[in-house]
Amino acid sequence: MSSYTELTNVNIEEKNILIREDLNVPIHNNQIVNDARIKAAIPTIEYALSKGAKLAIISHFGRPKEGCFDEKYSLKIVADRLSKILNKKVFFEENPLDEKSPEYKNDITLYENTRFLVGEKSGDNDLAKKMAKNCDVFVMDAFGAAHRKHASTYAIAKYAPISCGGLLLINEIFNIEKIIAKPKAPVLAIIGGSKVSTKLNILKKLIQKVDVIIIGGGIANTFLLSEGHNIGKSLSENEMVSDAKEITLLAKKNNVLVPLPVDVICEDSNKITSKNIDHVSENEMIKDIGPKTSRIYEKLIEEAGTIIWNGPVGIFEKTSFENGTKSIANAISKTKALTIAGGGDTISAIEKFVNFKDLDYISTGGGAFLEFLEGRELPGIKIIKKL
Repeated sequence: MSSYTELTNVNIEEKNILIREDLNVPIHNNQIVNDARIKAAIPTIEYALSKGAKLAIISHFGRPKEGCFDEKYSLKIVADRLSKILNKKVFFEENPLDEKSPEYKNDITLYENTRFLVGEKSGDNDLAKKMAKNCDVFVMDAFGAAHRKHASTYAIAKYAPISCGGLLLINEIFNIEKIIAKPKAPVLAIIGGSKVSTKLNILKKLIQKVDVIIIGGGIANTFLLSEGHNIGKSLSENEMVSDAKEITLLAKKNNVLVPLPVDVICEDSNKITSKNIDHVSENEMIKDIGPKTSRIYEKLIEEAGTIIWNGPVGIFEKTSFENGTKSIANAISKTKALTIAGGGDTISAIEKFVNFKDLDYISTGGGAFLEFLEGRELPGIKIIKKL
């Protein structure tokens, strides 16, 4: 850890501090569904405030169209929640940062969504320069966005006098490195999600590092398709079937077990049935794993020494399709294995079914968590490395 410049080793007494957080929390019906990412940012914010620093906080929120304000992606709702958690007034600045640079008039100001700004995602240097103006220290604390080369996560470090890692970012690096450096065997990875294309690299990398990979969600459907199973109208990627076959062969070559569902929960015209994987009809959609599959996965979890979890195995937000993810969460909560989980949907599932304290470590990152596990150097971490 000594190779990183850490906030706690930088003099920030009464300085202007620009903090990049990941406050991208899930919203439903104008309500914050899960504020875990906001709470994860609190230690860094409180530490900076304790040093008498003035804070400007920036974050992205959702995926709005660049250059267009959209109220449903406004961080105003996050500013209100942050005020309640801190029990301190958080000023909210509606004017985007491409019109003016951050000002440090208040103890703590949250600026509007960085993704409203043209040039944020392309890492525009002029935008980054405006963001960094007036700050004495830039604190990168958004692990969940550390895999992005955006203006606010990467380019900004070129113009800030000092760049360092916040308490959250340093804690993420330390905990993930510790777990993956010497994992206790057997190592089990649970990788869920809708698309093989977004998880292709991590699946290939994990085959070199783990003993078992449980695949869930739409990814599992594509693998089932590659094995010749009929999946009806289920979510899948036909163009990724050959990649799924390649991963299956690679897994066999490396003696890595990749179990697929033996039974599933299907929906057809609002009719929900549990059936053997070989009995899925043309009009049905697979929405969850079945009870037999859950028991197989529970046993694998029970036998594991280290568990890495990213992504649900079904549409757990709906009660009819929550049992698969629920059984996995419960099994993980009871295991004696070293457990690490990451990703927004995974965090939501943990909060819904078990207790955060039941796992050894929960990462705020999704894509960043997976890329870090792959061994990639993340841009947002590279900028805080000591030269």
